[in-house]
Amino acid sequence: MISGVTVKGLEVFEALAATGSVALASERTGLSQPAVSQQMRNLETALDVDLLDHRRRPMQLTAAGRSFLQRTQSVLSQLRLAQSELRVMDLTHLSTLNLGMIDDFDNDLTPRLVTILADSMTRCQFKLISAPSHEISAALVDRKLHVAVAASAGDPLEGVTEYPLVRDPYILVAPRGSGAPDAVMNARPFLRHDRAQLIGRQIESHLARQGLNWPSRFEIGPHLSLMALVARGVGWAVTTPLGYMRAARFHAEIEAHPVPFEPFSRRISLFAGADWADQVPRDVAQTMRMLLTDMVIEPALRQLPWLEGDLRVLEA
Repeated sequence: MISGVTVKGLEVFEALAATGSVALASERTGLSQPAVSQQMRNLETALDVDLLDHRRRPMQLTAAGRSFLQRTQSVLSQLRLAQSELRVMDLTHLSTLNLGMIDDFDNDLTPRLVTILADSMTRCQFKLISAPSHEISAALVDRKLHVAVAASAGDPLEGVTEYPLVRDPYILVAPRGSGAPDAVMNARPFLRHDRAQLIGRQIESHLARQGLNWPSRFEIGPHLSLMALVARGVGWAVTTPLGYMRAARFHAEIEAHPVPFEPFSRRISLFAGADWADQVPRDVAQTMRMLLTDMVIEPALRQLPWLEGDLRVLEA
């Protein structure tokens, strides 16, 4: 490492690059505004290069800053993932663990979490299922699962403790280049989620409260199939950033917008049976928050910066 380059300085640079504001970077990093400015000066002095154009508001990356940001994000991501692995408690005392995971995380996050947990479960019989939230919740209530990550229905589950993880706001997705959301909604069919699923019920309830209704021509269960129809130009849909990031293969053909009506969101939480309400679910929840930040939220904010403040980790 070059003398004067610190992890805190890299974190400040990352925050300033994302927000363009010392005040917002201060909120994100937990440092005072003078400390943010000092960390940034120290980093640029150590590198002997300007990473940000400080004269512009909001501040903009220089050419050197854009190049260095990619390396910075890679370094910080690896450090955070390493930290998350160290923070998982010792699970060698467990004899069985049945874990349920919402299928939104199938691509990357669930495999990473399972790898971390498996390293600590040397004498444990481990079972993992991946399914939509309503199936995960039912299995948890039926005591088929010990710990589960799923969308919250809002009402407490009897005998279950909830550990909030992330606020996942609903967004509108449409075929790329199809125009403003209002025009798309009037010109193309609404592609609904399966209303047997929790996400479908939440969307339909919110639309009904807004007095919004469209013909029921399409009702799709598998999320990637829904995104494929949007990519083909069949219609538009309402999803969340987690769902959007899961559909990375279609990003060249779809675009995301804030919903053009009253905003709403869902909450993803870790749930544990009351007899499991000890340090295990707390530690797994904290590991999930760190994985979500590095593998989902920060990549999503780089693509959709207007989600800043809406898509965020929920602390315990």
